[in-house]
Amino acid sequence: MRRIAISVAASTMTLSLAGCGVLNATGDGASASPTKGNDITVGLLLPETANTRYEKFDYPIIKDKVAELTKKQGKVEYANADASATRQAEQLQNMIDDKVDVILLDAVDAHVIAPGVKKAKDAGIPVIAYDRLAEGPIDAYVSFDNELVGEVQGRTLLEALGSGVDTSDKIVMMNGSSTDPNAKQFKEGALSELNGKVDIAASFDTVGWKPENAETNMAKAIAQIGKGNIAGVYSANDGMAGGVIKALKAAGVTALPPITGQDAELDGVQRVVSGEQYMSVYKSYPDEAAAAAQIAVTKIQGKDIQFDALTQDRVDSPTAKGIPSKLVQVSALTRKTVKGTVIEDGIYSVEDICTARYKAACAAIGLK
Repeated sequence: MRRIAISVAASTMTLSLAGCGVLNATGDGASASPTKGNDITVGLLLPETANTRYEKFDYPIIKDKVAELTKKQGKVEYANADASATRQAEQLQNMIDDKVDVILLDAVDAHVIAPGVKKAKDAGIPVIAYDRLAEGPIDAYVSFDNELVGEVQGRTLLEALGSGVDTSDKIVMMNGSSTDPNAKQFKEGALSELNGKVDIAASFDTVGWKPENAETNMAKAIAQIGKGNIAGVYSANDGMAGGVIKALKAAGVTALPPITGQDAELDGVQRVVSGEQYMSVYKSYPDEAAAAAQIAVTKIQGKDIQFDALTQDRVDSPTAKGIPSKLVQVSALTRKTVKGTVIEDGIYSVEDICTARYKAACAAIGLK
């Protein structure tokens, strides 16, 4: 769902209050959250480990930010579901039983987790949907502008195909998991750019976002379309792009078509540098994770004015309308923009990217 801007008047009021030095004031309305001190516990439920970002970026950044915001008195109780919706439901129940103060939830299955979200709400524990929009009575949502992600992927793929692109060019779409609401938004964004301009010759929803499933799906597409007839591949993330490339190489394709990705994983960035993968989408995980930690702490400490200032976007889920949200912007990562994105932001160093295998490719684009 696209974001809906809140009224100018509301935005102006928030800025005015901030300027008056009362941004940290505690709201005194009937809906105000119960005020907590710094000795708080934030429950963090992350969905899987196949994507390296969760263990490498999200968890440590959230943990450090909670400590910073609470003068090192607050803590994070962390669990990873390893792509199991059942396991995540159990982990959520454990956190309810442990009486954590607030939960950051990155859902494996947005629909399946909804009863657990309601249980948390009934227990007086606010739930903030993180990265993926969970169903149920969530209190806020922190993520990237997901339709924009798909638009950037689709637009950059068209740019890679060049000015001669037409409706006869055959594209394979390797979408994410059907249980992930983000995957639907990525797909919608991409299709808004691709529809009517190319031929979507094959499209797959990839179970669990797993690279091996993408590889299997791509092998099917090659058999169906013909290895020499695929002009480009829309892959929703970098892990699946790796699986797509394996399938193409196994089929004997030496001149790879342009392939998209997302997440700026190190392997994906290296493939972009080498030219195997055309692009990835860089999403600032430090910005997203830090915002989520700040919103969680602010919510449970009852700082309603600050909470409103942090969540000025609004989104709808299948079960709730007008959810207070923070949507972080994204950008395309290509060979031309590696230096200005992941290197400039300190996600990776030149040494991380330019290992022996990639030194020549790095030198060719000025990374040294």
